[in-house]
Amino acid sequence: MGSDKALALFRGGPLIQAALQTIDAVGIPARIAGSRNDLSSFAAQIPDTFTETGPLGGVHAALSVSDAEWNLFLPVDLPLMPSSLLACLLRRATLTGAPVTAVRLNGRIEPFPVILHCSVLLSITQRLEAGNSACHAAWQDIPLELGSSLDAAPVEYLHQCGHCSHPRGLPPALWFQSANTPAELSRLNRLGA
Repeated sequence: MGSDKALALFRGGPLIQAALQTIDAVGIPARIAGSRNDLSSFAAQIPDTFTETGPLGGVHAALSVSDAEWNLFLPVDLPLMPSSLLACLLRRATLTGAPVTAVRLNGRIEPFPVILHCSVLLSITQRLEAGNSACHAAWQDIPLELGSSLDAAPVEYLHQCGHCSHPRGLPPALWFQSANTPAELSRLNRLGA
């Protein structure tokens, strides 16, 4: 991105603000996980215990200090993600009891957003200690390690059944478009307008 992605502008405000507003719309308190520049003016920050381990290091840090049974993780670079999908995933997690609740898009498991049960912390710690920081593999393997299964409903089905929708009518495939380059962010700004 060329600068701190969290502070890149989406619809006139920083991406971090858009992510926090999406989580706030679900009605849960948000914190910023991971070792980053000071973003404490937006929300409380949780520094990584395992540095240089990408998103899984931030997930570990957040789970290490969380008192919640279910924990929602949304990266800063998905500004078109509707809060209705996050709320749907939280409901599913509490109903199914699955340690990992995610979604499939076009048959592929998306790494984020994800709902994690507090019981996955030990498995994530062991993965990071072994030098494995891939979220995608973790979400598929950890439920098996815990004698459970991954809950990953097709987002297209959830949308068609009315469980979630985008306030601007965008289709689910666009909800998962990430802002990793200035060109991608420019495109997302046009879609979000």
